[in-house]
Amino acid sequence: MYLIYSFSLFIVLCIYFPVYFIRLRVLKKERLHISDRMGAHICLPKKGKKVLWIHAVSVGEALSLQNLIKKMKQAHPDWIIYFSTLTNSGYEVAKKKLADIDELLYLPFDFKLIVRRFFSIIKPSLFVLTESEFWPNLMREAQRRAGGVVLINGRISSCSFNRYKYLKVFMRRILANIDYLLVQTDEDKRRMEQIGAEKERISVAGNLKAEINLKKLSEEEVLGLKKKLNIPERYKTIVAGSTRKREDILLIRAFSKALKKRRDIKLIIAPRHMDRVERIREYCEKVHLNTAKKTCLTSEVTWDVLILDTIGELSRIYAVADSAFIGGSLVPWGGQNLLEPAFYGKPIFFGPHMDNFAYLAEEFVRKGAAEIVRDEKDLINLLVFHDEKKRVNMGEKAEQTLHSLQGATGKTLQVIESMMNLTNS
Repeated sequence: MYLIYSFSLFIVLCIYFPVYFIRLRVLKKERLHISDRMGAHICLPKKGKKVLWIHAVSVGEALSLQNLIKKMKQAHPDWIIYFSTLTNSGYEVAKKKLADIDELLYLPFDFKLIVRRFFSIIKPSLFVLTESEFWPNLMREAQRRAGGVVLINGRISSCSFNRYKYLKVFMRRILANIDYLLVQTDEDKRRMEQIGAEKERISVAGNLKAEINLKKLSEEEVLGLKKKLNIPERYKTIVAGSTRKREDILLIRAFSKALKKRRDIKLIIAPRHMDRVERIREYCEKVHLNTAKKTCLTSEVTWDVLILDTIGELSRIYAVADSAFIGGSLVPWGGQNLLEPAFYGKPIFFGPHMDNFAYLAEEFVRKGAAEIVRDEKDLINLLVFHDEKKRVNMGEKAEQTLHSLQGATGKTLQVIESMMNLTNS
């Protein structure tokens, strides 16, 4: 089965490599980091030190580990932490936000000999996977060559679950490589069991993304940030975070109609991928909206729509919002993290497609901290700010709900400490 998988992966890479080369190297001018993914530049750990290798796929997963890694280093400053990520954006965010890690890597290509090279150099006492990063050869070699393997903040979306059910025989063998699985919810535990994980090795720890490590802004700091963004003090601002293709167009179309009902509103839109920036700008101009990009903003520029064309800044921008819209939810992408606006006590709105964050979405709606937006009429009502007293109440409940979900960091750290002791005893 592993041979079939490796051969299939090789064929897929051969087919898609030209596409990624053109998209990343030619159009975006980004490096592919092929030599890094082959293990050419790995630094050897210091001898006699316990080594931990943590892997997180991208930006959201990397940010969710800030608090855990900080507490880990405070408790165990002698541990050497290697951190790997799959994407360029995840790598850049990890470099900026995860100051406590010792070495930052790109995830190796998932072929046996390449993965084996990484493990033979790093020699981790424990290998830590996050969420649902089930790379078969990586996990198999981790079981063979690391002191232990643990999944943290594990989750299985409904879409992934439906796919994994048809691969249950293969998934059982893959999951057998993990010594312990810490998952977010009881539903994730049930799904893990149904696709082949032994229930004795699964525990519900909560969601690490609820352990947000952001800077609280004072009222003066918020006003200062609004001034820098050229938002008049009396204006109401919607921040639409991590929007996807087609969804951003729906938002802009609804906003242009909302402006006819109320002029003192602003829309800040943060696309999930930077290649959407120019498309969004062009559409705004098409519907006669004054548009600015964050990187080109000066004190003289006025705007109706501000496009956040930077990476890693969205969480702070939520602080100036009067309401927050969660992207990837009006179109079937599965939604995005809704906890950052909750940290700042903002009322939260999202579309019907929150499969990747289903438990959190249901919990926030149930507690009156969030509402579902289903069509253009709902979007316009959101954008014209009906019932502002209700929104203030929603924001307070959002912050309270976030606090009620916290506690996963302590449980996760306890398991990692226990496994590190076991693998080095």
